[in-house]
Amino acid sequence: MNYVPGLLLSDRYRLEEVIAEGGMGQIWRALDERLQRPVAVKVLRPDAGGDDTFMERFRIEAVNSAALQHPNIVTVHDFGEGETSAFLVMELIEGRPLSTIIRERGPLPADQVSDILQQSASALQAAHDAGVVHRDVKPANILVDDDGYARLTDFGISKAMAGSALTQTGEMLGTAHYLSPEQVQGRPATPASDLYALAVVGFEMITGSRPFAGESMIVTALAHVGQPAPELPDSVPEPLRTTVLSGLAKLPEKRPKDASAFADALRLPAGTVPEELVEGAESAVGPVVAGLPDGMFTPYPPQRAEGA
Repeated sequence: MNYVPGLLLSDRYRLEEVIAEGGMGQIWRALDERLQRPVAVKVLRPDAGGDDTFMERFRIEAVNSAALQHPNIVTVHDFGEGETSAFLVMELIEGRPLSTIIRERGPLPADQVSDILQQSASALQAAHDAGVVHRDVKPANILVDDDGYARLTDFGISKAMAGSALTQTGEMLGTAHYLSPEQVQGRPATPASDLYALAVVGFEMITGSRPFAGESMIVTALAHVGQPAPELPDSVPEPLRTTVLSGLAKLPEKRPKDASAFADALRLPAGTVPEELVEGAESAVGPVVAGLPDGMFTPYPPQRAEGA
């Protein structure tokens, strides 16, 4: 199916204009003619409609997203599917991807970083409580409006913890810059993996750069396992500094115990060090004891984010 302005889906959703594009498809601003309200419609790319994997991931996003109700998660209203097409109807967010904000503004103020991280962590806790691991937390999947309100979106490769995996054992899903060490090593993603990715997002907001970036996606992924995280500048205030670094701990058990603990640490009074997270933060920047043998890859300094 070719999607064009004016096309009516399911005799209800009138497409108006493309507002975003990604690997799986496009997001359109549309009008729900039945309820007379604006909505966002995510449509599967026409050339991907015959790909069973793309279709299955679209269904996963519909099912997993529809099960989540939280102020910081984009609400899914409806799902439609044809032989070679599918679409997802969501609330329309008048905001921009965090990746765009970082690309345009560079390092963000500490209070703004803390606020966005708290909101995102609260969204992740709701997903984890519902048995869903996002598996692709990154700035492009966090929408922020002009008031600083953040919403987590795109559960296209999420996994129900009690469900079956979409991929073969050992296959990695997600974006290399935000993959947890355990995912790189072929182990299943867990809620702690989402926290690691959120900590990478926090590092990127603070510095304007990702903590690990190499000449290829493979080199970048391996760096998560074999290299210590770069130190954050001394100017980064507490509790933000220790909280973000603790989320970058190589071992999942060294990270905050859950997303709520991550958010709670950020709510401590300014200047307060979250003592329970110090060990994890120190391990993140310390020598890597168990990892890849030296010489498997050449370290590269953090690179400017490109909005992935």
